[in-house]
Amino acid sequence: MLVWAADRFVLGAAAAARNFGVSTLIIGLTIVGFGTSAPEFLVSAIAAATEGSDLCVGNALGSNITNVSLVLGASALVAPMAVRGTVLRRELPILVGCMLLATVLMLDGDLGVLDGAILASALLGMMGWVVWLGLKSDEPDEIEGEIPEGMSTWSALFWVVVGLALLLGSSRLLVWGAVQLAEQLAVPELVIGLSVVAIGTSLPELAASVMAARRGEHDLAVGNVIGSNMFNTLGVLALPGLIAPGPVPLAVLRRDLPAMFGVTLLLFMMTKFFLRPSHVSRLEGAVLVAAFVAYLGAVALTT
Repeated sequence: MLVWAADRFVLGAAAAARNFGVSTLIIGLTIVGFGTSAPEFLVSAIAAATEGSDLCVGNALGSNITNVSLVLGASALVAPMAVRGTVLRRELPILVGCMLLATVLMLDGDLGVLDGAILASALLGMMGWVVWLGLKSDEPDEIEGEIPEGMSTWSALFWVVVGLALLLGSSRLLVWGAVQLAEQLAVPELVIGLSVVAIGTSLPELAASVMAARRGEHDLAVGNVIGSNMFNTLGVLALPGLIAPGPVPLAVLRRDLPAMFGVTLLLFMMTKFFLRPSHVSRLEGAVLVAAFVAYLGAVALTT
């Protein structure tokens, strides 16, 4: 329900924006770009408001690790992917910069209101920069296919309202189920956030990237993951700071942040130096999936 509701909400929002005369390019770079991260945002906001920050932090970091290792790995297993030079020169370094900012803010063992405000401001700044780049490059062709045509304004607004309502409801159910599962298994909520919730909220990225890889749209598959991770690092991690400020679990600093940097660095090394530069082969995809399984094993062993 969460995945379907996110799709309906983005469909309605994109169609409504088009009908109100908003630029196709801006819709694609903002509304559609935000779409696959909508589950993480809603789940984390509700988790922070009702249960505290641990589940929220686990969801953000776990989704980033899942996106790079499982989502891109599975996509490469379906079809080997070419990675454009701009991704290596611009997007991946920016993602690493976002992760470094979040890490520096959490190194004191606390995620407070000021930390959340800094991350949220960085997200707004990044979105403005992305829109400026998009307007400057004038390449709307790939994005136009993502935005529905022929949908009336009333139908679009209907799906915005219904999609948002179902997103809120299913997010609340997922958080409730995750907390109950943590209690039943006698494990920290952070662990459930890193595993069950992170995989669940990463399903839109998995579906979008695998389908893009099958169609040969490699830029879309890789860009979808990197863009989503930027949203998660700046936006989703800002929520616990703004809504439920508090301490950061020590396991996050010792295990999860290094794992997030590790899989991102592994992806960069694969596309830069390994078997075939600027490509992710099936073998490398298998290595990424194996890294994901190894990380889940490490979480289980250290809990």
